[in-house]
Amino acid sequence: MLRSVFGLLFLLAQPVFADPLLECSDAGSQVEVGECVAKDEERVEAALAAALGFAMDAAEELDKATGRSAAVSALEAGQTAWEAYRAEHCAFVGATYGGGSGTGIAIRSCWTKLGRARIDELMRYAG
Repeated sequence: MLRSVFGLLFLLAQPVFADPLLECSDAGSQVEVGECVAKDEERVEAALAAALGFAMDAAEELDKATGRSAAVSALEAGQTAWEAYRAEHCAFVGATYGGGSGTGIAIRSCWTKLGRARIDELMRYAG
């Protein structure tokens, strides 16, 4: 439980914005914007790993309390499905750039946006 509280405080300390590309639009050149978006993605990935850990802890506690193994396996399956969705959806977003120079930035921004949404969802169940 204490871990969840500290994790939640960590996640809440992270800036939450609607669009990673807009957050980095003042960074300067396209290269600098790309670096800014990449750093944003790294922070979100770290927070996502923490949120998944908290949700997994809660699922394990639930399974232990109920004598079942449904919560952990459901969370694992859901996470695998979500990761596949994010990869494919963000590939689609990148494809809409027609191979232009902003493709990588668009893909990273997509990963960040979907990652933030997943963090919010996981933290609802993080005990």
